[in-house]
Amino acid sequence: MSTLQPPPGPRPSGDMLTAHLLALLKGWSAYGYDLVQRLEAAGFGDFNKGSIYRALRQMESLGLVSSHWDTAAEGPARRMYTVTPNGLSFLQHWLAILDVQRKGLELLLNAAPPSTRPATRRGRPP
Repeated sequence: MSTLQPPPGPRPSGDMLTAHLLALLKGWSAYGYDLVQRLEAAGFGDFNKGSIYRALRQMESLGLVSSHWDTAAEGPARRMYTVTPNGLSFLQHWLAILDVQRKGLELLLNAAPPSTRPATRRGRPP
């Protein structure tokens, strides 16, 4: 007999990962490691951490974030990321798309009988 395993936690990918990273950077600058920690704290821990750094490099090449090397702290230099005006525009566009999708999902969920609605799950599975 096989034991059912809980489904993996949500994994932001592609533009959704970009939107998550931009949202985390809104209003402050951060190191890549800080962003990884904040994604994990938000329940998005099931991802290849290298993909975060690849996404940040791609975001920088697209002008969504800028970066500089921080050598002021003790230890090795670390790359500090900051969202750009283009990044804020991208984020606002994504938030508008998500708001439309949220409204459509609410209509669908409200139309479904309570017995067929999925249980709400936040964060990572136990």
